[in-house]
Amino acid sequence: MTTTSYNCTNDDQRVEGLAHAQKAIAAKQVIVMPTDTVYGIAADAFSPQAVATLLAAKGRGRNMPPPVLIPRIGTMEGLATDIPDDARKLAEKYWPGPLTIIFHAQPSLTWDLGETVGTVALRVPDDQLALDLLTATGPLAVSSANRTGQPAAQTASEAREQLAESVEVYLEGGFRPLEGTEPVPSTIVDATGLRLRVVREGAISLAAIQRMVPSALGNDPEPEMWEPAAEPETAEPAETPVAEPETAEPAETRVAEPETAEPAETRVAEPETAVAEPEPAAKDQSAPAESQP
Repeated sequence: MTTTSYNCTNDDQRVEGLAHAQKAIAAKQVIVMPTDTVYGIAADAFSPQAVATLLAAKGRGRNMPPPVLIPRIGTMEGLATDIPDDARKLAEKYWPGPLTIIFHAQPSLTWDLGETVGTVALRVPDDQLALDLLTATGPLAVSSANRTGQPAAQTASEAREQLAESVEVYLEGGFRPLEGTEPVPSTIVDATGLRLRVVREGAISLAAIQRMVPSALGNDPEPEMWEPAAEPETAEPAETPVAEPETAEPAETRVAEPETAEPAETRVAEPETAVAEPEPAAKDQSAPAESQP
């Protein structure tokens, strides 16, 4: 493979680089491109061969599938199904931007991103070079441009030090996000359950998500489970009749307080509802920060 780097801060090289990158994607090869968070290694999302090449270049398995970058919010409709209104609201607010949303994938699509459990993670990056390429190529499977376990690349030259000849085209656009700053990954929201859940907090905080969608959950379900336990007065009345077996009216005491027994049963049932919310897709998609540009 002949590897070529283009300095896309130069207008002429930018044009040449985008054209070469488009041809490489069509030929099922992989390229490195800037995004608004870090540099990404990209491949045709609809080519299993290209996605396998991407995963091999990074040294990772199918159990960590890459997300898919798209050029505009309207592309979401063709790739995802059962899109919740709250997820659509977040997309309209934060795309282009550092927000990745996990959806149920359209079952008719013939792609193989790895072990996705029928889901797809989508994002519109806030980077003009990336958007120009995506407009020309269509959806791209994109993971951070580094070997697994190594620091995420903030320039194309840093990516080349790790990925070398496994990449056909390197598009250099300068530091991402900015020179001297630490890369911050996108925030990942799982929209496949009954309620939205922030499975990784990144550039967009959980608080910001919840200001738009108050019902959105954090990644830790335990606070909801602890909520009933924070009300001890509910549990104590239920035990009071048992604690006084010698009273003259034990049976009447139990009958006279039906309201106390029922809430205790209701409180116990609540944690099962919280645990039952579908989470497998989020676990599969919430890769370490280095895995998501």
